[in-house]
This record gives sequence, C-alpha cells and structure tokens, in this order.
Amino acid sequence: MWSVRVDTDVIVVGAGLAGLTAAAEIADAGKKVLLLDQEPEQSLGGQAFWSLGGLLFVDSPEQRRMGIKDSRDLAWQDWLGSAQFDRPEDEWPRRWAEAYVDFAAGEKRAWLRGMGLKVFPIVGWAERGDGRADGHGNSVPRFHITWGTGPGVVELFERRVRAHAASGRIIMRFRHRVDELVVDNGTVTGVRGSLLAPSTIERGQASSRDVVGDFEYRSQAVVVSSGGIGGNHDLVREVWPARLGTPPKTMVAGVPAHVDGRMIGITRATGARVINEDRMWHYVEGLRNWDPIWENHGIRILPGPSSMWLDATGRRLPAPYFPGFDTLGTLRHLRGTGYDYSWFVLTQKVIEKEFALSGSEQNPDLTGRDLKLLLKRARGYPTSPIEMFKKHGDDFVVADNLTDLVKGMNKVGDGELIDETALRGLLEARDRELGNQFTKDAQITYLQQHRSYRGDRFMRTAKPHRFLDPANGPLIAVRLNILTRKTLGGLETDLSGRCLVDGTEPVPGLYAAGEASGFGGGGMMGYNALEGTFLGGCLFSGRNAGRAAAAAIV
Repeated sequence: MWSVRVDTDVIVVGAGLAGLTAAAEIADAGKKVLLLDQEPEQSLGGQAFWSLGGLLFVDSPEQRRMGIKDSRDLAWQDWLGSAQFDRPEDEWPRRWAEAYVDFAAGEKRAWLRGMGLKVFPIVGWAERGDGRADGHGNSVPRFHITWGTGPGVVELFERRVRAHAASGRIIMRFRHRVDELVVDNGTVTGVRGSLLAPSTIERGQASSRDVVGDFEYRSQAVVVSSGGIGGNHDLVREVWPARLGTPPKTMVAGVPAHVDGRMIGITRATGARVINEDRMWHYVEGLRNWDPIWENHGIRILPGPSSMWLDATGRRLPAPYFPGFDTLGTLRHLRGTGYDYSWFVLTQKVIEKEFALSGSEQNPDLTGRDLKLLLKRARGYPTSPIEMFKKHGDDFVVADNLTDLVKGMNKVGDGELIDETALRGLLEARDRELGNQFTKDAQITYLQQHRSYRGDRFMRTAKPHRFLDPANGPLIAVRLNILTRKTLGGLETDLSGRCLVDGTEPVPGLYAAGEASGFGGGGMMGYNALEGTFLGGCLFSGRNAGRAAAAAIV
C-alpha cells in the first residue's frame, strides 16, 4: 500500500455532468481543481452520456416558433403542482426550485448556446400530467432535445475541463474511490480513499473493485457530485415509500451499477444532513435490453399517447394513467395490482409514429446528428433500435390476430392472466368510439386534442384508428417493467451548494451538486419531476456549487 498527497484548492468527487460543470466553473475562476472518479476515464460524463439530452426551457424561441405560449408563472405553477412540497425540510428544496425555474426561463438557454449547444426544433411534451390545472405535469410542451443527445451536452463541459487540464489547472484522477472525507476541527479538508486496479471495460460496464493502493488528498473545499442510488436496487427497496405501495421484487436498471449511493452515506458521516430519501423517480415503461451494456440493463419507452395500457391481468388502467402522463401516479396504481409489470397494446401504425426509446445509444439519428436518419423517423419509419427490440426483445409480442397476441402475452407474462374475450371487448369498445367526432373515452379525447399541436401531429401522435382493423396491424403487445432511474432526495444544501447540518448551519468546506443533492437543496423536484430537469438540475447545481466553492478559496 502507498499514499500520495497533493494539495489543491478544491476536490470534486465524481466526474459526471454536475462534477464536470463544477470543475469547469472553479477553474474558470482561476482556482486549481482535483477531479476524482472511481470509474475509468472512458466513463467520463457519467449517466448524462446515456441520456436523451432533454432540457426544460421556458418561453424559448423553439416553443414560440411552434405556437406554444409559455411563461415563468405557468412553469412555476406546474412545478409547485408537481413538487407538492409539504415538509418543514422543503424550505431549501423550494428555494432551489424557484431559482431553477427562473434559470430555465432566463439565462439557461443563452448560457448553453454560448458553449455551442443546439436543440432539436420540435419541442416535446413530456409528463403531460394528472388532469388538473394546479396538479402535476407540464401544461405545455417544454422538453427540448439536444442535437447530439446526452453526449452532446457532456462534450460542452468535457471540452472546458480538458482545456483546463491541458493548462494544469484541473488534474483528473480516475480509479480513485473516495472512502472517507477528512475533517479537521469540524472543517472538511480533503479525502481519503482506495486506488482501484486499472480497467479497460467499455463505458457503462461494471468495473472491478480490486484495490491496489490508497491515497489522501488535501484541499480547501470538497464538492460531492457522485450521483444517486438507482443502480443499487437493495437500497432503492430500503427507502421505497409506503405511498407507492410495496417495493417491486423485480426491476430493470436504468443506470449502471456504479450509481450506488455510496458517497451519500460517506458524506453524511461528516454531519451533513440527507433529506427526502423516500422521494424517487422510477419509470413504468421499462424494457429488458436485448443487447445490454450493464447487468440487468433496462431501456425506457418514450411513448406517444395512443397505446392502450393494461395491468398484468388485462384490466385497462383508469384515467389519467395514459402513456406519458403521470409517471408516479401510474407507478402507485400498478403497485396495487400485485404484479411487477404491465402491458401496452398497440398497432404497427402506433409504433411507427409514437415509439421512441430513452438513451443516447438508442437514438442514432439525434446522437449522431444524422439528418437522413432523422428524416426517415419524421416520415413515420420506426428507428432501427425500435425494430431490433421488436424483433429480439423478450418483452415484445407481435401477431396478426388477437388470438395469437393473447397466447404470446400469456407466454411472456406470468401465466394465463390475459383473457382473450375480455381483451377483445376492451378493444372493440375503444374502436367504436372512433365512429364519429364525439367520444366519452378520455384517452381518445386527449389524442384528438394533442394532435392540434404541430409537434405531436408531425412526429409523436398517430392518427386515431381502430386497433382491431387488420389494415392497421400487426397487433403488438409490450411487457413493461419498472425501471429504476433518479434519486429526488439527497444532501441538503443552500443555494451556494454548501452542505447543511440542520437546515441552517453549513459543514465548513463541504459542497454538493447533482443527484447526490437531489439536484439542489436535497430535493428541488419534490415528489415529481417535470422531465428535462435532470440534466438541467446537474448543470444548475454544479454551476452554483462550483462558483461558490471558488469564491470561498482564500
């Protein structure tokens, strides 16, 4: 065993998007940064690399060009209706939330465009809500997809960090696992940890935890930006809230295994407070990846609003639990069914127009900035990854008739749970509602209304059609698994990113950013997310913490 001591101004623990942002801001201020990460260099950027690159902007030029009238006040109304802050410890999360909405309605877009960010011109309408004006959800489309997806966001900050590394202002050290924060007389003054064996694994794959040495580094401040707990399913179950029912026995992993929450516990040992651990964001449209990168790799369907959603036994989900509307409301409902999965039933016309998959690697047109591929998608051709899932995915059933579809569903599901007569009755009743311009079916009402938005009509919502008409087939059923993703609670921080002991007193020398801090304050999203806020939360909290840490250096 051997030790190395390096003095620096600030140590940043975690080289994901929040850590890269914080490091760049600190170095911009003329301070020296040591950036540590337990993973190999090829995983630089963390989870953000795998994301679709969605960013929430408010009253953007892209929105205005699409005829969307948005405002800071409407966005704040939506945020409060979604967050549902109701705890004394929500003081700082609420302050962070308001500051973030101001940022999204203000300088966020210009700041990112100044670094070279470009976004797809059609604004998406994610998380459409629970049906109440003052309830959860986005009243208008706000989901701006980065041209280049997650890697396109990461490269902006990686470029800044590497430029500082070339000048010696930032030192990057990979395979450095922090095991302890050094505290002297109540002030965090550095880190201790283990040197892990070099690893040549591909990005996202699990790296070894073989220890080959140790280290201790000292600094005037430490920024913790180590991510959340979504890759640690045991911990997810441990903090699973009763309001969402019982924790699932089986889940798929939307994040790599190294997203394990370990550093949050290490930081708590300094006296820093962790709040809102029971607030989390998991999807209910997860697929088992037929070509996995990490163990139990899950991919989320980004659905348009047409698929009929059934529980595991074939019962249709009630309003407003339609595809793309209310993630946690749907999760709560499904946890009461006694099963860990549910179903989409749809047609070929729906999958061609509406299905997209989360993840940069699942969107070669947007990630690769390929206009030819993008034009094919716009014309209604399903992307190659969707076709590959349809062909190879264990969760897909494709059939020319309902009898064969039901047989396939019962083979993929947990036994003979789907009754053909009952499912036929549901589909026939739905199809009858399309016989004229009127309907009492809430989902069809939404379909008709959403197609009045050009973005939905052009790329995201199929023209309403009868599912049992063979001309619209084949029929498709997709088994949907619960997919772990984001930690909405975390280390409590003030607006400077300083970790707090009790809501008022900071831990001297200690800052946090990104998912480890609940994207700001210990949970700025409250109980629900509006989408497009995860990357933005990393950027905003990383920027705040980095600037504040740099300003505190003497």
